[in-house]
Amino acid sequence: MHFENIKKVLRSIQKKLAELSKEIFRSIAFYPILISFFFCVIAVVTLHIEHIEIISELKEKASFLVVRDIDTAKTILSTLVGGVLSLTVFSFSMVMVVLNQASSNFSPRLLPGLISDKKHQIILGFYTGTILYTILILMSLGSYGPSEGYSGFSTILAAIFGIICISLFVYFIHNISSAIQIDTIINKIFKQSNESLKHKIKNQERCDLNTADWKVIYSEQSGYYQGIYISFISDYFKQQENFIEVIPYQSQYIWKGSPLLKIKEDIPADELNSLLKSISFSQDKHKNSGYLSGMLKLTEVAVRAMSPGINDPGTTTDVITKLGQLLSKASQIYPRTSKKYSDNKIILIENMITSAELMRVLIQPIRYYGKNDAVVMFELVSALHYVSKNSRIISSNKNDILAELQSLGKSVKNNIKNEKDTHPILEIVNKQ
Repeated sequence: MHFENIKKVLRSIQKKLAELSKEIFRSIAFYPILISFFFCVIAVVTLHIEHIEIISELKEKASFLVVRDIDTAKTILSTLVGGVLSLTVFSFSMVMVVLNQASSNFSPRLLPGLISDKKHQIILGFYTGTILYTILILMSLGSYGPSEGYSGFSTILAAIFGIICISLFVYFIHNISSAIQIDTIINKIFKQSNESLKHKIKNQERCDLNTADWKVIYSEQSGYYQGIYISFISDYFKQQENFIEVIPYQSQYIWKGSPLLKIKEDIPADELNSLLKSISFSQDKHKNSGYLSGMLKLTEVAVRAMSPGINDPGTTTDVITKLGQLLSKASQIYPRTSKKYSDNKIILIENMITSAELMRVLIQPIRYYGKNDAVVMFELVSALHYVSKNSRIISSNKNDILAELQSLGKSVKNNIKNEKDTHPILEIVNKQ
């Protein structure tokens, strides 16, 4: 019994470490710290190989590149430190300006994606790594004194790193100027969401089990449901077949005391507590990187583009065309899916977001804010018409899409008075 308690504590620690590791990998500081450490190692290694035979021969063959005068070496290294430090400050001052612009013009939800761009993190890491490397070489010159040629190879390497930093700066300017363009942002989110949907459709397994009489387990905390760590569930569930249904869809907000799980068989209270602890919640709706998070971001961009301060219907129509393609795939996902774990001992049933809910969170905001814009409404109706004609969508999902099309038709009649504008829109609605 004591051993089982220890295992439960270890699983709890493992879960916290797994969540912490995700936060670390998402952090903007992860790659810079890793690369900077690598540069420190390079500095130590180069200082120890200055006088080995291969390096000495290299110095003799390329003597014109070797800095033998210690004062010259100090001048070069000091200049590199100041220059690369200036590049670092300028580059990431620009990033802050760009992020502020993206937040104001597009959506604050886009900031995590821009900040976590690995290319920018690697460039920052190379800058800081070069600075640390150069400082360490400078310190070694003071420690070892004016030994002729002692730091020749290290100084050459520092100069090479400086040249690379200049090249990275040019690339950074080009990359950041293209990354902030709204078309680039929309296409990036679309591609990520599209790949997530393809993976989901490919691996889904329909579940038709009737779980109406199963025991309901209620949530002990509030937050957005992110998933369940099957690997952290106690061994009790792996000894015999267990059916577990997760009631909320991923990224749905759950209030404390709301239904969370359904289980087929009664389980001991301590094992139930272990199961609840394996479930992950977050206070950030967009923490999950699944297709729903991407589609919500696109909707927010579309709504922000229709605001009077932005007034960019072109961006809204572009987003609608992307949402139409994503909705066409999302409508092919079964309402309930199942997956087997631990040698088929654990059968996990998951509820997907319904098409009616997708219409509410994705289409209704655009419908409400764009109800007076004939161009936006035409694109929205065209997108849903395209989705409804997909022969692969689930029949229940198609009914929800057709119902939303009728709502769009009513909005057009009530808010756009010019018959010339409403006629092509209502013509598409009436085709259903």
